[in-house]
Amino acid sequence: MKKNYCQQMPQNKLMTNKNPNLNTQNTLQNSSGERIQKVLAQSGFGSRREIEKAIIDERVLVNNKIAKVGQSITPSDKISLNGKLIFLSNSNNLPRVLIYHKPEGEIVSENDPEGRTNVFQDLPRIKNGKWISIGRLDFNTSGLLIFTSNGELANKMMHPKYEVDREYSVRILGEVSEEQIKKFTKGIDLDDGTAKFESISFEGGEGANKWYRVVLKEGRNREVRRMFGHFNLTVSRLIRVRFGIVILPSHIKRGMHTELTQAEVSRLLQKHGMNPNDFNNPQLSNQKKRNRRA
Repeated sequence: MKKNYCQQMPQNKLMTNKNPNLNTQNTLQNSSGERIQKVLAQSGFGSRREIEKAIIDERVLVNNKIAKVGQSITPSDKISLNGKLIFLSNSNNLPRVLIYHKPEGEIVSENDPEGRTNVFQDLPRIKNGKWISIGRLDFNTSGLLIFTSNGELANKMMHPKYEVDREYSVRILGEVSEEQIKKFTKGIDLDDGTAKFESISFEGGEGANKWYRVVLKEGRNREVRRMFGHFNLTVSRLIRVRFGIVILPSHIKRGMHTELTQAEVSRLLQKHGMNPNDFNNPQLSNQKKRNRRA
């Protein structure tokens, strides 16, 4: 039986692509031009925030001139990113979305001065684009990591203003008191501002180790660990089990990944305010689980 990795939405709200010929055209088809960060994000060269940073860092050229944030581009423009000429796809295929069970000991970056194993190394290749990680997990955190080929979707899922749920299973040394639970859900002060759990519940445990399930709506650096550390509670295991409507299936073991089906991707797009009918059906067949670490 086909497993479903996205939480279900009402069937009557799921938009389907009845006629691919009625799809809206790719942004590059618009002769009046589109903002450069939007086009590059939709083409899979990074999230909007990543593209904007690259522009600010003067790593993007349009017709051999330094690009500016918000600049309009057209299909006739020649664009370079990080010194390489890039080709923008006109296919406008349905975005690809991949879920990966990240083990501890891998870094969510393609550029690590220490040369540590990174999560991108063995992902399937994407033509004229790249995998964009939706959020991050630190080196010692495991669990659900989502990748997509579409920067717009990545931005809608991870930008703080959209407040998408992140759910974690946390093992700590010690036990959380009722008073601390109240403070967690009300908000505590960290160095970079107030943080709070939307919910926290006890999951069990024996001896000194106790498990809790927590939900929060942002993903600041090491936020869960710092929140427990506020009460001198040490996190010994941290596993992300859900991001928005995407869950980590129990049969996807550490180091394995699988790709979402067209129906699941459509459901995810709709959940985040994107119309699946704006895309063509992908040319890819489904989705194979692969064990990256033999």
